Amino acid sequence: MNNKYIQVNNSSLMFAAADGKPVLALDDVSLVVPEGQFLAIVGPSGCGKTTILNMLAGLLRPTLGSVTRNDEEVLEPSLDVGYMLARSGLYPWRTAQRNIELPLEIRGVPKAERKQRVEELLHLVKLDGFGTKFPSQLSQGMRQRVSIARTLAIEPKLWLLDEPFSALDAQTRITVQNEFLRLWEATTSTVILVTHDLAEAVLLADRVIVMTARPGKIKLDQIIDIPRPRLVDDLMDDEKFKNLESTIWKELRSELI
Repeated sequence: MNNKYIQVNNSSLMFAAADGKPVLALDDVSLVVPEGQFLAIVGPSGCGKTTILNMLAGLLRPTLGSVTRNDEEVLEPSLDVGYMLARSGLYPWRTAQRNIELPLEIRGVPKAERKQRVEELLHLVKLDGFGTKFPSQLSQGMRQRVSIARTLAIEPKLWLLDEPFSALDAQTRITVQNEFLRLWEATTSTVILVTHDLAEAVLLADRVIVMTARPGKIKLDQIIDIPRPRLVDDLMDDEKFKNLESTIWKELRSELI
């Protein structure tokens, strides 16, 4: 295991606002993430959470400092990084199976191999028999499972998740969170999750980072020492879970005023 798999090194990011004035989004952020860790980032809107994901994805470069992965500076997108957003982002004119196989098509994977891989993934996310359905014929939870399968298709070493479950209703969210944990715990992938949901952060992650209001800085770095494997719905009444959520909320609350 690489204990310094991801390093954000004294990174600041400044961008130009609509009025032309520079805006400091991130201010001297440093962060080390070991390989295989599940990290959640919480903070007020506009504090730079998604900016961090975009820098790790190679979509943005810091104004000052650097971002490295496996000791190499991240300068452009990588084929072994999966990026999931709040909405499933599925193409409505492609069936579930054709949405899942899209990244494999782009990589030039032979058709027979793509077909076998998609069948495996549909089974993995418990969508056997739904491969020929279009997104409009699937529930929101099913669409998000297709999105998870599409991301799994590239066997990412790093998952970047930007509010991936926020569009789901409460009951569906718990089901999909449990499914995601089950799938992730069977891999060695590193996960970085951005969320506004403190309970979600504590329930899913090994560690939670709390950001300050803009310009974003790291205010709290909290280890979540809840044993795995975890079942989300079993932890809601757990005292350790409640105490951790309370600790994080106390740090975050003052940033929301």
